[in-house]
Amino acid sequence: MTGARRRTRPGAEPGLVTVGRMKPIRLLLVDDDPLVRAGLSFMLGGADDIEIVGEAGDGSEVAALVGEVRPDVVLMDIRMPTMDGLAATEALRGRPDAPEVIVLTTFHADEQVLRALRAGAAGFVLKDTAPAEIVAAVRAVAAGEPVLSPTVTQQLISQVTGGGPQLDRRRRALSRLDALGEREREVAVAVGRGASNADIAAELYLSVATVKAHVSRVLTKLELNNRVQIALLVHDAGLLDEA
Repeated sequence: MTGARRRTRPGAEPGLVTVGRMKPIRLLLVDDDPLVRAGLSFMLGGADDIEIVGEAGDGSEVAALVGEVRPDVVLMDIRMPTMDGLAATEALRGRPDAPEVIVLTTFHADEQVLRALRAGAAGFVLKDTAPAEIVAAVRAVAAGEPVLSPTVTQQLISQVTGGGPQLDRRRRALSRLDALGEREREVAVAVGRGASNADIAAELYLSVATVKAHVSRVLTKLELNNRVQIALLVHDAGLLDEA
């Protein structure tokens, strides 16, 4: 592998947890530019709760390296020469126990970014994002939270597509949502609007625990990875126009 390498902290084996400290977030950096990787490594390596366990220079190197170093999060460049970040994300998210993926890009409104989100990426950050925000994004994704709100997702869709979903996409989305019960559908639409679990609970007169259970069932029934994908599907179905 030309740009792939495993990283370990001096004097420590990967995966070991120091007594009294939380297990660090295992992060894999993927970018074809060595200078970008070096900058990200310097920036993120200073966070006490993040451990950079490997680097790759192309998407084609990611699958093998993920199997070796088992990261929690992959920070993935979207444009690479042999296999781009989109194809690599699709391949990763199809694996059991897949790591979370944050797409790294220079464009905030880009069709490839949107496709990566549809493939299961938890969100995206721009390459000129402030270091503290990138660190926060890694922490959020590792905690199971998306790094962009459904509102931002909707804005991205509108900027890329120039309007609402195409008719055939809308029909497919509505057909998939037919698998949901009435309450699950209400929760899915609320997620699409960007509502938090607490907000949904107040709106639908449910407990937060019940809302979490509904969200989990929605993800399972629709075979989705995260709330961003729920928002995308609800948007494609045109349900946000009715909300």
